[in-house]
Amino acid sequence: MIDCDFHMHTDFSSDCDTPPRDMIEGAIQKGLRTICITDHNDKDYPICEHAKAPEFMFDVDEYFEVLSTLKEEYKDRIDVRIGIEIGLQPHLGKYFEELTQKYPFDFVIGSVHLIERKDPYYEETLSGYTDEEFYRKAFLVTLENLNEVKAFDVLGHIDYVVRYGRHQARSYSYDKYADLLDEILKKIIEMGKGIELNTSGFKYGLGFCHPHPDIIRRYHELGGEIITIGADAHKPEHIAYDFQQAGGILKECGFKYYTEFKGRKLIFKQLP
Repeated sequence: MIDCDFHMHTDFSSDCDTPPRDMIEGAIQKGLRTICITDHNDKDYPICEHAKAPEFMFDVDEYFEVLSTLKEEYKDRIDVRIGIEIGLQPHLGKYFEELTQKYPFDFVIGSVHLIERKDPYYEETLSGYTDEEFYRKAFLVTLENLNEVKAFDVLGHIDYVVRYGRHQARSYSYDKYADLLDEILKKIIEMGKGIELNTSGFKYGLGFCHPHPDIIRRYHELGGEIITIGADAHKPEHIAYDFQQAGGILKECGFKYYTEFKGRKLIFKQLP
């Protein structure tokens, strides 16, 4: 099994109430060698009745102080790396460039959580759209973000929006959106960035990882080589979720290696 998880959250993320120590202990119990904690920074998250703007922000100085102390404490048991998941919006390119240059992150995930300033997590965001229309809009927004924001290492959970469709994957396949998905993948490769295999799709009942293996296969066909593996865990029991499938999926898609990051530098690891 893959023994590193490069996408997880702690109570520095407002959608998680698990302290960092508990996530680290959970990873050790799962037999992991390396983890990267990647808490949310979604600047300018929209104010609505469900959430307030600061919800997905945290004190980065405190974050490094706490995680650096834990990294040292646990260094003989597990390699703890310090990352961040930034919420991509086109107007935030400069902000994220400055943030990621100021702090010594090991790894930066760039994720699209908002579609035209609305979160698909909330049902009303899809009002007026069919699932197919909304998924297409989400991929168009992803392309807009890639044109404006460069300060990340991998693009997170590319087809994340499918989790929240009324019928989830019923109106979804690589072939249906191949024109946009190919554009996204080509742009990522051109930028020298990567993608992630995010196993949370299994947890959400989709029956596949994010992105769908057909997209991972296409990424490889187009020349993509950089791919990290993460479970997007918010609780210790979800760390390395369904990782027993991850290596097989990558091999079936043509990969011989997966990727870790340390100090924003690539490390290729052979698949077990």
